[in-house]
Amino acid sequence: MSRPRAVFFGSPDFAVPSLVALTEVADVVAVIAQPDKPAGRGLALRPPAVKERALELGLPVLQPRKVRDGELARQLRELAPDVAVVIAYGRILPLDVLTAPRLGCVNLHGSLLPRWRGAAPIQWAVASGDPVTGVTLMQMDEGLDTGPMLGTLSTPIGAEETSGELFERLAGLSAQLLRRDLPRYVRGELEPVPQDHTQATHARPLDKADGRLDWTRSAAALAHHVRGMSPWPGAFTMDQEVPVKVHRAHALTLDAGGAAPGTVLGGDRDGVRVACGQGVLSIQELQQPGRKRLSAEAFLAGRGWPAGTRLG
Repeated sequence: MSRPRAVFFGSPDFAVPSLVALTEVADVVAVIAQPDKPAGRGLALRPPAVKERALELGLPVLQPRKVRDGELARQLRELAPDVAVVIAYGRILPLDVLTAPRLGCVNLHGSLLPRWRGAAPIQWAVASGDPVTGVTLMQMDEGLDTGPMLGTLSTPIGAEETSGELFERLAGLSAQLLRRDLPRYVRGELEPVPQDHTQATHARPLDKADGRLDWTRSAAALAHHVRGMSPWPGAFTMDQEVPVKVHRAHALTLDAGGAAPGTVLGGDRDGVRVACGQGVLSIQELQQPGRKRLSAEAFLAGRGWPAGTRLG
C-alpha cells in the first residue's frame, strides 16, 4: 500500500516531534500553523516552531487567520488528504474542516482521555498529583476532546517532575504513538473506542492567578501545585503586597503545631518551612520581584522571612 497523504495541524514546540514522525509514515502535503506573532522587546514577528521545522523539511506551510470562513476547508479538499493530524494547533476546527480529509482528522492529546480534556491537560495532571498520565490518539468530532479513542501510551509522572519537564517527555511519546497507530488507522485496523463521558475531567486554560498558593490546602497538594505551575504561570505567594515566586518545594511529614496556614515556622539550608492546612511545605528555591532565583539558604542569609511571618 502506498503511503497516505496527510495534512499536519500544529503550532508550538510540543508538536514538532509529531510533525517529524508524520513525515516518516506519510506524505505530508501541507502543514497548517498559527500565524506569526509579535514577540520579544522589539515585537518582531516570530513564526511558530512548527512552521520553522516544516520549512526546514521542505514542506508547504499554510497560516490561515480564519478557520471558519470555508476557505481552509476548500484548500483541504483540493489537497485531497487521506487524513489530517492535529496536535496543539490552538484553534477549534469547524465541521467542514474536520470532514475534509477522506478519513477525517485525528488528534494527539496530552492526557489519558477522558481525564483532562481541554487546553492544559499536562499542567493539571501534575498539579493534581496524578501518578500516571500519557497521550491519546483520537478521532475528532465537534466536541472538546470528546471523540472516540484509537490508541494510548501511558507514563508515570516523576515525584519531582514539573509540567515543563513532562511536556518534553509527552511530546516524544506523542510522536511514538503517531508512528505506531496512524498507519494502522489508515489501513482500517483500529477499532475506535468511545470515551466514558461520565469519567471526564476538564483541564481549563491557566491564567496567572492560578499560580497563587492557597495555604489552607495540604502541604502535599501544594507541592504538586508548585510543580504543575512550572514553568508557567509559576507558583507564588504574597508577602504582604509583594508576590514571591516559589520555584521548588516539597511536603514534609511534620506537624505545624497549631500554627495558622501560611505562617513561616523557620528555615535552614534545606528550606523555608511554612504551615499549611495539613502538614508543612518546605520551600527550596524562591524569587522576589526583579531579583534572581535564590536557594532557601541564600534567601535566609539576606532579608529572609523571620519565624511568624504570614504569607497569603
